[in-house]
Amino acid sequence: MSKTLTRNPRQQQNPLNNLIFEHLPDKIADMLIKIQSITMQGSKASRSQEKTAKPRLPSLIGLCLTGLFVLPTAFAEPVRREAPAVLASAALPALANETDLWSRVREGFVMEEVSPALVRTHERWFASHPEHLARTAERSRPYLYHVVEEVERRGMPMEAALLPFIESAYNPAATSPRAAAGMWQFIPSTGRLYGLKQDGWVDSRREVTAATDAALDYLQKLHAQFGRWDLAFAAYNCGEGCVARALKKNASKGKSLDYASLALPTETRHYVPKLIALRNIVREPERFRVQLEPIDNEAYFMQVNLKQPMTATTAAKLAEMSMTEFIQLNPGLRRNVIGGVTSSALLIPADRVETFHFNLQQAGKNESSLKVYTPKSGDTLAKIADRFGVTLQWLRDHNVVKPNRKGTLSDSQTVLVPAQKPESEPTKSNKKSDLRASLSQTSRTPAGHLPARPL
Repeated sequence: MSKTLTRNPRQQQNPLNNLIFEHLPDKIADMLIKIQSITMQGSKASRSQEKTAKPRLPSLIGLCLTGLFVLPTAFAEPVRREAPAVLASAALPALANETDLWSRVREGFVMEEVSPALVRTHERWFASHPEHLARTAERSRPYLYHVVEEVERRGMPMEAALLPFIESAYNPAATSPRAAAGMWQFIPSTGRLYGLKQDGWVDSRREVTAATDAALDYLQKLHAQFGRWDLAFAAYNCGEGCVARALKKNASKGKSLDYASLALPTETRHYVPKLIALRNIVREPERFRVQLEPIDNEAYFMQVNLKQPMTATTAAKLAEMSMTEFIQLNPGLRRNVIGGVTSSALLIPADRVETFHFNLQQAGKNESSLKVYTPKSGDTLAKIADRFGVTLQWLRDHNVVKPNRKGTLSDSQTVLVPAQKPESEPTKSNKKSDLRASLSQTSRTPAGHLPARPL
């Protein structure tokens, strides 16, 4: 057929279109005619919309040359004229947040100020302690992207992502005098209520992903109960009963129910104003002469699920990480074990995942994994250690076992042992493993070592 493209007067003024079109194969030319006829359909009331929705000929040619076999399906249905504008607007936030996570955080702030006088007090404290803010921001670097992702996904105010700054200075190892643990500072009972496992193997209150899910679940529940985010955050601090009683008391006396008017404990009265003060500084650090170092707007870690139990020491070695780095991402471990009777998931820096899988494949399953052993009648820890070529201390580091009075183990207990017996005989040692020392040091870091909170 003749390669004559139907054009309106404005298209006829562009000789480049005609020149390019004359050199196209017949099939592509036919396709361009069909595409153009589709995109030209619809109302011509708005010339600006027509310019946005109508593809130019060189663009159509480019699409054909790069996706010849996709175009017929892609254009099987009429093209909506507003689609290009929607795509453009959806891409803007990603471009704005392309490099610095703080920009993305700022876009999600929505809360209004409460107790302005207290907010100013805490602003002055943060501004006069820039080293504390810098240290806490740096500590948040491995975790903040994940928290921001979850807060954003749930449609919550981004102020929630700053809550661990107030609770624990973003320290998963923090423990309060009241036994609250992790960067979200769950007490044992509330942690169990929200599915955070606490036993001899793990303390999920310290885990990054599990504790974040539980904290945001709890905050959403509190928001549903009180209908306001300032009250939800207050209840996170002192409990829903505390806030409910304060509201009931003011309502019975005809008093205001705003945050500043409620009879709350001193710490709670300062809690939300302190959060708002931190929010104000993050939003306008220049105004407070504070510098926030950029944090990459990309995932710091990825989750890897193991098919076989493995020691944490081995996992760190396969990922070519130090134990300090490994524990930083997996602080919930209480034993040198991943999988088996515990969760088989571990967190590894995103840039180390490929290295981990490569080294795991090279090492082989038997050399890098553990297996579950069921004790036989009369088995003691010493016998099991000798049978599998490990020390008694190794068994204690990797297991939670309770021998009976005779020193034997019941067949209801689970013991993790090496999947392959070591070639060399174990040497007796009273020294604790590096991981055990790391876990002990990490789990005992008190919140009291953090800078004092202003009142």
